[in-house]
Amino acid sequence: MTLLLLLHAAATLFMFGVICVMQIVHYPLFSLVGSRGFAFYQESHMRLITWVVGPAMLLELITALALVWYQPLGLTLWQVWTGFALLAIIWCSTMLVQGPTHQELRSGFDEDLHRRLVRTNWIRTVAWGGRSILVLAMICTAAPHM
Repeated sequence: MTLLLLLHAAATLFMFGVICVMQIVHYPLFSLVGSRGFAFYQESHMRLITWVVGPAMLLELITALALVWYQPLGLTLWQVWTGFALLAIIWCSTMLVQGPTHQELRSGFDEDLHRRLVRTNWIRTVAWGGRSILVLAMICTAAPHM
């Protein structure tokens, strides 16, 4: 159970770091790429970022499901289910908002789409921030039982 919680925390904290860099640095810089090379840039971004976020997001999801199923000693139902709900928000936002926006940007830079991406990505940034605080609290709560 200790390993499960630590793997979950590592994936969540890693993703919070990634999403902060994306939100504060990478996404705003999309507008500086230029329209001529943007479609290739966007295609490359989507291909390469998947190698960074894909494994971590899957690990986070699998360990979140395991925490719901096994609920290690010391963790409350509130902690486990709140974490899972935030993760559901992240995945839904990714699949229903940011993913489709990225797909649309593959045809070239569009200022409105870019603005939508930056604005709506705050959903994931805040949710992963909340999850990060929560997983650190979970570790503190579970520590006496480890």
